[in-house]
Amino acid sequence: MNSPSNPWPALPFAEWQDTATTLHMWTQIVGKIRLMLSPWTNHSWHVTLYVTSRGLTTSPIPHGASTFEIRFDFIDHELRILKSDGAVRILTLRAQSVAKFYQEVMKALAELDLPVSINTMPNEIENPIPFDRDEEHRSYDREYANRFWRVLVQSDRVFKEFRSRFCGKCSPVHFFWGSFDLAVTRFSGRPAPPHPGGVPHLPDAITREAYSQEVSSLGFWPGNAAAPTPIFYSYAYPEPAGFAEAKIQPEAAFYQPKLHEFVLPYDSVRTAEKPDEVLLDFAQSTYDAASTLGEWDRDALQEVKPSLHFTHPHS
Repeated sequence: MNSPSNPWPALPFAEWQDTATTLHMWTQIVGKIRLMLSPWTNHSWHVTLYVTSRGLTTSPIPHGASTFEIRFDFIDHELRILKSDGAVRILTLRAQSVAKFYQEVMKALAELDLPVSINTMPNEIENPIPFDRDEEHRSYDREYANRFWRVLVQSDRVFKEFRSRFCGKCSPVHFFWGSFDLAVTRFSGRPAPPHPGGVPHLPDAITREAYSQEVSSLGFWPGNAAAPTPIFYSYAYPEPAGFAEAKIQPEAAFYQPKLHEFVLPYDSVRTAEKPDEVLLDFAQSTYDAASTLGEWDRDALQEVKPSLHFTHPHS
């Protein structure tokens, strides 16, 4: 069930908690490098990572007249830094402290004439330890890092199918290293009331800009120590009246009042006969609830795809 040929591997959080915590901090370091050098894009879209056929990437980052890209490879278990002049640095992903990883990445960037300074305090977690002083988190299990990425690959693929149904403003499918989740967000086109903020170690101004417009968001989250169950989730901001009571598919999905979102356990998807259909049903039914109850202009936001089939041959 967990061989590379199985596209939806088991991902019990308790089995890889130490690796997940360490990898979370590593992605924050890499993500903050992109944050410091990239021009601001609405809703912090300029800070995210993207799923690739081997791991996660920053995509090209500007640095003066050059660009560079940082790629996590969860097959060969390497971190690759690729510069536009052809220079490359390759670091091995292995069991080592967050502090050591931070030092190696910064040294490699300096050697490539790509100096950068980042805020070393992690975001969106309780009791953060600055990256350059974090000797506590130092685990790396290759098997589970690879499994996590394989789940992201499948989620990314299905999320992109869901995204293609919508013609309004919509985020890319992207990986937020602050919350350590993959997400895609649809927008109604209308402003939203100010968000209350309160996300740990994240300025309220950032949160309020992120939620400055009405949204319906879909994501995958692998869990944490306090909630060790990997889930797919969907929420609306602002949450329209009646959303919590909406009928959602599949039956395994439920509303989580504490999180103010619908939740579908990952295991309900991976063990289903047709995982793609189960996940798409969840995505569509939660969007339908959010957009109908929120009185979005659904007809205007529905993508009408051109037909690429012709009844008569071209001459």
